[in-house]
Amino acid sequence: MPRDLGDLDQRVAVLNGRYRHHSATAVLERALHDPEVGRLALVSSFGAESVVLLHLVSVIAPHTPVIFVDTQMLFRETLDYQRELADRLNLTDIRLIRADRRDTDFEDPDGTLHQFDTDACCALRKVAPLERALAAFDGWITGRKRFQAATRATLDFFENEEGRRLKVNPLAHWGREDLEDYIVNNRLPRHPLVARGYPSIGCAPCTSPVKEGEDPRAGRWRGQAKVECGIHFVDGRAVRGPLPAAEAEAAALKENVA
Repeated sequence: MPRDLGDLDQRVAVLNGRYRHHSATAVLERALHDPEVGRLALVSSFGAESVVLLHLVSVIAPHTPVIFVDTQMLFRETLDYQRELADRLNLTDIRLIRADRRDTDFEDPDGTLHQFDTDACCALRKVAPLERALAAFDGWITGRKRFQAATRATLDFFENEEGRRLKVNPLAHWGREDLEDYIVNNRLPRHPLVARGYPSIGCAPCTSPVKEGEDPRAGRWRGQAKVECGIHFVDGRAVRGPLPAAEAEAAALKENVA
């Protein structure tokens, strides 16, 4: 298990070269067993599309640690869905994490931080707890895909996350139709809020239904420039809003080189 990160850029380049023409299933299966990758955890929001990657992991390696960040502001339906999937998919190592009670008592004692500083709320309730949980791992598996945003247009299977660990994106090349086909063909249960107009699901105070014709993520932080919770980084900082065109292009080129 490689805890000495060494030249992580070189390792990422080797891994992307090795698996460039593999399918999502092959990338995930081999990443979970490749000594060059190390110990991985799957980070899942148990949101609208999460069941695809969770099912793949349950088939390939059901003992894989699954980190679920309970911000304590999630929809009740998300919490119920998490328990349903854990049981149905026989995921045996789900790690529910939360912000340190002392931190929330100090920074958000009345639970209203999201009303005037969504970035600070995400950092407190999601980013910091996840960073602590990932400290024991060499890398983590995400459900990010190229079609989701301009800054992800050149997303590779493997990334260097700030020189700290690997990030593995087995579904990088999947489109919406691929996700839909997989869910239907495997008869997987959908998040109950999807049928009520929530194609992208986060915390309850910051997620609203999406109207027909709107972007699927239009209901996340509606009315704000913010489009990311902050757990993914570009050029050393959290992506919390749409990048200007030139900056987005530079970020995309940087991701492509990594």
